[in-house]
Amino acid sequence: MPESQDFTAPGGAALDDLGVRLHDGVATLRVWSQNASSIELVIFDETDLDWVTDEVDLERGTGDVWEVTTDLLQPGTRYAVRVGGPHGPGNTFNPETLLLDPYAKGLAQGDGYEEWRSVVIVDGFDWAESRKPRIPLDRTVIYEAHLKGVTKRQPDVPPALHGTYAGLAHPAMIEYFHSLGITSIELLPVHAFVPEPRLLERGLTNYWGYNTLNFFTPHNAYATDDARKEGPEAVLAEFKGMVKLLHEAGLEVILDVVYNHTSEEGIGGPRSSLRGIDNANYYRQQPDGVYIDTTGCGNTLDTSKDAAARLVLDSLRYWAQEMQIDGFRFDLAAALGRDENHEYTPEHPLLLAIRDDPALQDVKLIAEPWDVGLGGWQTGNFTDGWLEWNDRYRDRVRNFWLSDIDYARRASAPVGIGGFATRLAGSSNTFSEDRGPLASVNFITAHDGFTLRDLVTYDVKHNEANGEDNRDGADTNRSFNHGVEGPTTDPLVEAARRKAMRNLLGTLLLSAGIPMLTAGDESGRTQSGNNNAYAQDSDLTWLSWDDEDWQKDLRAHVSALTRLRRENPSLRPSRYARLGEHTPNASVMDWYDQNGETMEQEQWTDPGNRTLQYVAASTPVDEPANRILLVVHGIESPVEITLPTLEDASRFVSLWSSSDEHPGGESETFAPGDVLTTPGTSMRLFRVE
Repeated sequence: MPESQDFTAPGGAALDDLGVRLHDGVATLRVWSQNASSIELVIFDETDLDWVTDEVDLERGTGDVWEVTTDLLQPGTRYAVRVGGPHGPGNTFNPETLLLDPYAKGLAQGDGYEEWRSVVIVDGFDWAESRKPRIPLDRTVIYEAHLKGVTKRQPDVPPALHGTYAGLAHPAMIEYFHSLGITSIELLPVHAFVPEPRLLERGLTNYWGYNTLNFFTPHNAYATDDARKEGPEAVLAEFKGMVKLLHEAGLEVILDVVYNHTSEEGIGGPRSSLRGIDNANYYRQQPDGVYIDTTGCGNTLDTSKDAAARLVLDSLRYWAQEMQIDGFRFDLAAALGRDENHEYTPEHPLLLAIRDDPALQDVKLIAEPWDVGLGGWQTGNFTDGWLEWNDRYRDRVRNFWLSDIDYARRASAPVGIGGFATRLAGSSNTFSEDRGPLASVNFITAHDGFTLRDLVTYDVKHNEANGEDNRDGADTNRSFNHGVEGPTTDPLVEAARRKAMRNLLGTLLLSAGIPMLTAGDESGRTQSGNNNAYAQDSDLTWLSWDDEDWQKDLRAHVSALTRLRRENPSLRPSRYARLGEHTPNASVMDWYDQNGETMEQEQWTDPGNRTLQYVAASTPVDEPANRILLVVHGIESPVEITLPTLEDASRFVSLWSSSDEHPGGESETFAPGDVLTTPGTSMRLFRVE
């Protein structure tokens, strides 16, 4: 796309219009390669992807872009490129290898693992009156879901739509999303991906999808049988139809995108596209050609080079504009911000380009702010305009409600409540004042790790089904089985586990920041202790919709909590308050101990003090003023608390309690100074009137 006057994409105009562009009854194919000595376009029969029907040479032009204009490329044409070049460190050219166009908008698969062909696509989709919902950040509630797993067993979705794009947008799913109170569905990777050969050899697959084959094409296997039979354009139309229906229902679609590496793995792995086109420039490597792998997946895209950076940016533009996607969660985003010395910098040209590109101004940008390379942990170190997964929040909240309680049963609680309170109030010790609390995407669980139910059920991982002798997956989970490893019929253990889940969910949905709920946690989904179920495409990872009564109660708590979050702006500030100043859209926070007295400095770090009362008063611009009181008690024995005396407060209206098996109504009111007996390890929310 042409650049605006004030914005220049990596590589500038020389890298515009890569891939296939149809015009005037012909098409122009443009492929970038600095080191190639020849590039050849190869055309295939529509039904036999091994039958070559034509071959045409491309010519090198400005900026190392190779180009050909031909009438052989028409809508639906199957094609590939062959690239020849010199031998030597970093180069892996093979003029016999058939390669995918990195900018292909459609793919067709032949018989073999690497038998993929690019397909010329025409976009004729009618979006009609559909528009992006543009949910404000302070009202955003993210639901991280696997597209197949969330609908595979949904009884109200027709079987033909199970596990598909169309199934996700079925009215039954939309009704369910609305009932939960979520606003934005974050899908695990839906860019075309393939399983690693090592998994296929073990009879497994890559279920999560973090092994991208192509950055512009939706994953074919998530389309309905009818769409797949009809071809790539039908798959594309089904994807867009899903987005359109979800938008019409007021729901955003966020994609988990994997630009940090590709499915080509390390040297010797599959050669499907970038490695054969210009390995020396597309992948990070040492002078001798050995890959620098900061992703743990065999290769790392070298975004310090214009061509690789532009590939990422152009893909984002395509999905944001042509596919109408509302946001992106960047897997291992620190890898994208590494410079020519392979060191992370928040001012990396690609990170700034993504943030500043006019084509991406209406999308949410969420970084997973780490990779596995040296200096890879960068939480809090992205620039304004980026949101970040907050692993510090995850760890502190898990510690407070789980591992600290486990430790306290054997001795006493190891730490006080100060660190937990900081996370509850928006992680001001992690994110700058300019970025504010909404830079933090808060989460307790994600696709990677224990589910919520497994966090309270298992002390250790149980990943034997992955075929790696339980060596894979994280060993440190900050979980607590409450006295029994795995399932039990002990009613006291089960009750403690259920309350722990309610405490974790309550913390997540009542904290300042943007909450992210993992699909199935609202109903206590289990993976039987597997904390790395990336290779499990089965009942283990698919959501079950046959819920017991306690699971329905847990889901009702989630619905109640998201509603309370909407109704009380003091729970969702967009800025940090400043002492003694009026800061619009902040929440003025005051902290009291169990006696209703202002917290003293030493109480914050005292391991014996794990009880607080948190008052947040909103300073909204376009909503009525609002004030809440949240009581947090982090010890298993009950405690008596005295409600604080607040200025202009006559009563406290009870809104929610984690001690309730089923969420209650707004029935009880209390006066300042009233004494309440608070059950062990519990939370309670009040509206201050």
